[in-house]
Amino acid sequence: MEDLAKTYEYLKQFLTEERLRKIEHFAPESSDFVLPVLEDVYQFRNAAAIVRSVEACGFHKVVALQEENNFEPNLKVTKGADTWVEVEKLPRNMESLQKIKNKGYKIVAVSLENNAVMLPDYTINESIALVFGTELEGVSQEILDFADETLAIPMYGFTRSFNVSVAASICMYELKQKLIKSDIDYKLNEEKLLKMKIRWAVNSMRSGEQILGKYLIDNNFTF
Repeated sequence: MEDLAKTYEYLKQFLTEERLRKIEHFAPESSDFVLPVLEDVYQFRNAAAIVRSVEACGFHKVVALQEENNFEPNLKVTKGADTWVEVEKLPRNMESLQKIKNKGYKIVAVSLENNAVMLPDYTINESIALVFGTELEGVSQEILDFADETLAIPMYGFTRSFNVSVAASICMYELKQKLIKSDIDYKLNEEKLLKMKIRWAVNSMRSGEQILGKYLIDNNFTF
């Protein structure tokens, strides 16, 4: 923890006052209590819109399960949200989902299948990995079978589903409101918070990775 704190203090000197102020202002509200997991999303505009919505709700990590498509958000659509959101790319298979589950996440698929709980009625009381399916087919049967439960958004017209980026926006916002109104300690712990601040600082700097790498080597820090 001390190494993390020293590293962040070192990096702060390279930031503008405005950027440092923004990092310090928004970091405390960040959370990984809800982890959005995207199953082979192929439209770059959808990918970007999801990243933007995730960041706006104070969740700063996305897992992209890739098979046929590479998760590459359109930077014009993200409006800079890609600077703040970490994207972890994993193979689209059950081993990847098991890896997420082993980190303490309940796997929740967003789908009308398997007696889904409607979003307004959903009670969030533990960390969840929220899986969104492909644009055309939704969540695959394989993931539905693996999931601990399913969650659905109520709809009141003939349309049976929302666009995946819209669905992600609705879910992330509504779940954030539920967390805010709860007594759950859903925010990042001190170690995760420092690591995120370091990542944000590095992403805010020209040659940030090189500066960080040299500092870690010079001080024999690893984390």
